[in-house]
Amino acid sequence: MAQLLVSLTPAAIENLKRMLVDNDMQGHGLRFGVQGGGCSGYSYIMDFEESAREGDATYQIDGVPLFVAALKREFLQGVVIDFVDELMETGFKIHNPNVERSCGCGDSFDIPEGVAADPVEA
Repeated sequence: MAQLLVSLTPAAIENLKRMLVDNDMQGHGLRFGVQGGGCSGYSYIMDFEESAREGDATYQIDGVPLFVAALKREFLQGVVIDFVDELMETGFKIHNPNVERSCGCGDSFDIPEGVAADPVEA
């Protein structure tokens, strides 16, 4: 079986399913991707959408549709999306092995130059 471009932990799956039900969005999926911006150069996109967009890589992970945006998708190879519920932090946490540095607020990141040279196939 081929390795997923992006994976979800059991805690992330559980919370995504709960959020979809709580917001009456059954049948929707998680759109995930990268956009330019933030103090370190790039930031993540996470939103619920009814269906994939043209060019998205699509996955079904334990009943959760995942749509990975085409733009800069090579920056997301090996990403793990987790959900943490701790005293000082609650929410989705993104573990990206490609990140060279991230900003102090944790909302943006930078990628080494060589990563962009190896595009990922959808």
